[in-house]
Amino acid sequence: MSVKKTLAALALTIAVPVAALASEGADRLARILEPLETYEARFEQLILDASGERLQQANGRMWLSRPGKFRWEVDAPYQQEVVSGGNEVYLYDPDLEQVTVQELDQRVTHTPALLLSGRTGELTESYEVSHQQQGDNETFRLVPKSNDTLFEELQMTFRGQQLAALQMTDSTGQQTVIEFSDVRMNHDLDDGRFAFQIPDGADVIRDTH
Repeated sequence: MSVKKTLAALALTIAVPVAALASEGADRLARILEPLETYEARFEQLILDASGERLQQANGRMWLSRPGKFRWEVDAPYQQEVVSGGNEVYLYDPDLEQVTVQELDQRVTHTPALLLSGRTGELTESYEVSHQQQGDNETFRLVPKSNDTLFEELQMTFRGQQLAALQMTDSTGQQTVIEFSDVRMNHDLDDGRFAFQIPDGADVIRDTH
């Protein structure tokens, strides 16, 4: 999974039935996410191979306003913008001068960066969720119920109920690790942040139904 394909994460080991763990984890994740309305942060993104060797690194900034509004900007060396105002998703690659437009449907929201802006119920219904807590840190392990995803496992780590990191693992064992900093939550965000203007001269590819 390359930086350009990434748009933005440990099960409990105590002797409790798996079904109970899944229910407890989903309920706890829902309680944390339900009050989240807006989120803004800087991030550092690392791509690691199956042995843990670093392949790529990038930095950027993200904004979200739930439900459905999202902006993800990756800085150099792999610039990219992913923007959704709630109906469509725009993926802009400045190097290629290309914009891909997709519907904000269930398939698209399975990408890690966009699922955070979705409705909490949809998230917990789409994944098997388990939960582990160590001090102020809580980690949720999400395994997709559908095969139509870009990853096989997602871990979301919260520090004091604030999203601190995401870690994704794909079918090859490659990992994408995203750590957040300078976090602001539930503050006013201008809706213009989530409106994408197609640059003059850019090629537009519409991947819609």
